[in-house]
Amino acid sequence: MSAPAVTRGLVAVTGATGFLGQHLVRALAEEGWRIRLLVRRDPVSAFWKDITPEIVFGDLSDPVALARLCAGADVVVHNAGLIAGSDEDFRKVNVEATARLATFVAGHMVLVSSLAARAPELSPYAASKRAGETAALKALGPERLTVARPPAIYGPGDRETLRLFHAALKSPILPVLNPSARVAVVHVRDAARQIAALVGARAPGVFALSDGRPEGYSWKQLMMAAAEACGRHPPVMRLPHCALYAMAWADGLARHWRKGPPLLTFGKVNELTFLDWGIPTSEQAAQKPAPEFDLLPGFRHTIDWYRSHGWL
Repeated sequence: MSAPAVTRGLVAVTGATGFLGQHLVRALAEEGWRIRLLVRRDPVSAFWKDITPEIVFGDLSDPVALARLCAGADVVVHNAGLIAGSDEDFRKVNVEATARLATFVAGHMVLVSSLAARAPELSPYAASKRAGETAALKALGPERLTVARPPAIYGPGDRETLRLFHAALKSPILPVLNPSARVAVVHVRDAARQIAALVGARAPGVFALSDGRPEGYSWKQLMMAAAEACGRHPPVMRLPHCALYAMAWADGLARHWRKGPPLLTFGKVNELTFLDWGIPTSEQAAQKPAPEFDLLPGFRHTIDWYRSHGWL
């Protein structure tokens, strides 16, 4: 990585070792920020070549670590969050930990939330992300808070959308949902660059992230692009919503003897079957960086990474 022309100051980051966080740290470094991370153990990332962040050991429940993380930081980026768990887990991590961190922020905070927060009635996850936004707003006020709401994120290092690419590669028929639905997506590198731009701007408000098509894609377009990126062109079949709810019900029964987080919940089905995850102009940042990846090139880039790392 070439040295940036300008040193912007110090940014403190939570959730740096997760999927989005690893790319976000790189994007911030490329923008010239000095970086301080809150981590539980020594962080290692293949995406951090030539980046040496300052480290604070601890977690979001540790007030001493939070004070050290935020001390002297020009901006605090709260990227840590829980995407699967119980209602209580969501409350502790996505709401209470956000509120706790915000009390230590002396300057500006960029909260990485989720587009799901737009519709908190859909799921416990969506409700917790909206409640986290509300908690941060209460602690900081509107002038010191920027909220970034990414839609579905895909790209190198992601295990969530890996399931979609497995289906695109191996399924004889591509399942698709309601043809009227629209789903915005973004490549992780573009999401990271857009968040880094929000960090630099420190403009208060709530902003959704997206690729070059913020109005979103149909499920058929998404699945066919994933299959084409894998070199396949299988037929598509409409999957009724009741089938997803039946799968979630069966997964709920299976969890009585299977350890680990749920594979599919009723809340997640509500999110998947929501008709409008497109992003209107009013929800977009005025001067976000131009996206590097359109859908098909982004999917191909992701699949190449999966294959080179033995994931696919």
